[in-house]
Amino acid sequence: MFRRVALLPEDVRPLRWTCLMIAASLLTGLLFETSLVAAEKKSQPNIVLIMADDLGYECLEVNGGSSYETPRLNEMAAEGMRFTRCHSQPICTPTRVQIMTGLYNQRNYVRFGLLEPSQTTFAHVLKKNGYRTCIAGKWQLEGGLDGPHHFGFDEYCLWQLTRRPSRYPNPGLEVNGEEIDYPGGYGPDVVNEYVCDFIKKNAEGPFLVYYPMILPHWPFEPTPDSEEWDPKSPGANNSQKNPEFFVDMVNYTDKMVGQVLDQLDELGIRDNTLVLFTGDNGTATSVTSVLDGETYKGGKGSPTRQGMHVPLIASWPGTIEQGAVNGNLVDFTDVFPTLLDVAGVKAPKKLELDGLSFHPQLLGKEGPVRDAIYCWYARNGGKTGVEFAQGRTFKLYREGQYYNIEEDWKEKQPLNVENLSGEAAEAHQKLQAVLDRYEGTRVMLADPAAKADADSSKQKKQKTKKKKNEKASS
Repeated sequence: MFRRVALLPEDVRPLRWTCLMIAASLLTGLLFETSLVAAEKKSQPNIVLIMADDLGYECLEVNGGSSYETPRLNEMAAEGMRFTRCHSQPICTPTRVQIMTGLYNQRNYVRFGLLEPSQTTFAHVLKKNGYRTCIAGKWQLEGGLDGPHHFGFDEYCLWQLTRRPSRYPNPGLEVNGEEIDYPGGYGPDVVNEYVCDFIKKNAEGPFLVYYPMILPHWPFEPTPDSEEWDPKSPGANNSQKNPEFFVDMVNYTDKMVGQVLDQLDELGIRDNTLVLFTGDNGTATSVTSVLDGETYKGGKGSPTRQGMHVPLIASWPGTIEQGAVNGNLVDFTDVFPTLLDVAGVKAPKKLELDGLSFHPQLLGKEGPVRDAIYCWYARNGGKTGVEFAQGRTFKLYREGQYYNIEEDWKEKQPLNVENLSGEAAEAHQKLQAVLDRYEGTRVMLADPAAKADADSSKQKKQKTKKKKNEKASS
C-alpha cells in the first residue's frame, strides 16, 4: 500500500521551507485560537450576587426608608437600576432553594434547611462554562463539608454548614472543608474579607460570587461599629430580643457591600462585573421601620408584601443606564436565567426553568416582562402549601381570596369575586389562568434524612433478626 521515496539533495531545501511554512501556519492558527478564547473569556462578565438575610424593601433609603443609613446601596442604585417590584419567598430556605435552582418551590422543595441533592444550581452551569465559582455567607442547606462543592462551588466560606456556633462575635465558620473558629473576630468581616480575596485572586475572570450574607438576621447584637461592641462576647442566643441593634446591623450590611464594590473598583474590573443586591425575605416581625413616612412592620414568614417585597439593585457601569427605576414584576426564579443570559450561556434543556430573564431590561432593550408572579410556599414542605398568583395591582389565592394589593396591601379586605368588573375582572381571569397552569405540579421528592433513618432502622432490624437466628441455632 505504501512505498518509500528516496529524497535527492536538491529536494531537501524546498521540503525544509515547506515544513517551516506549515509550522508557521500552525503556530499562527494556535495563537489566533488562543486569542479568541482569551477574548471570549474576557467578554464574559463577572457576576456578584449579594443577598442580605432578613432585609425587606423598607430598609433602604433609596426605596423611601428612613430608619437606616444605606449610602453605598444608594450610590449603587444611582449608578445602576433599582427594581420596585421584586418578590422573594416568605422565609429563608424556600428562597435559597428557589434562587439557586430557578424553580418554583412546588417542584423541588422538601423541607426547611435542605437543598435536595439532585438539584442543579446556577453555579453548576456557570462553572461548566468557564466560571470560577464561590459562595460565602450563610448556607443552611445541609450536605456536609462537601455540600457547596456538590452544588457547583469551587470555594466557600460559610456559616451553618455543619454546625451552628456564634455567627457574629467570635464566630465559627466552615472554609473549604475545614471548621475554623475566629476568636476576637466578627463573622461578617471574616466572610467579606474572604469574598474580596476571592475577587482579587480571580480578577482575570470570569468569576461568580454568590454572597448570601449573614447580616442582618437576628440575634440582634452590636457590630464592631456600635458603642456596645464587645469582642469577647460569646454571641447572643437565637432570639429577636434587642431589635434596637438592627439599625446598626443594617448600616453594617451597607458597609460590607461598599467594601466589595471598592474591591472591584481597585482592581479595575467594575465595568466588567454585574453586581446584584437583594434580600432573602421580609424583615423580622419584631422590627418596625419607617417607609415613605409611615410605620412599616416587618413580616418575615408571611406571604404578603411585608414578608416578600425585597430590594433589588443591579449595578454594571457602562452597561446599565444610571439611575434607572424598573417597576416590572420580578421573582426569584428569574435570577437563574438572568445570570445565564449575562454569561452568554444557554440553560440545559432538562432544567425547564420557571424564571424569565430580566437581562434585556438591564440593557434597556425590549423583551418579555412578567404579567404575574406565582408562589407556592410551605415552610416545612408537604403536599400542599400557600399558593397564589399576583400582578402589579391584584392578587389571587388558590382558595379564592382576591385582593387589590395597591389599595389593601395588608390584605384585610378581600374583594367580592361575584361582583367584579373592568380591570379587576380582567386581572382575576388572568391570575386564575396562572394558577390553573401550575395546578397539580407539586413534586414530592425524598428527604435524604428520612431515607437515612429508614436505612438505619432496617439495618437494626436485620441485626436483631440475625442475633435471634444465631441464638435459636445454638
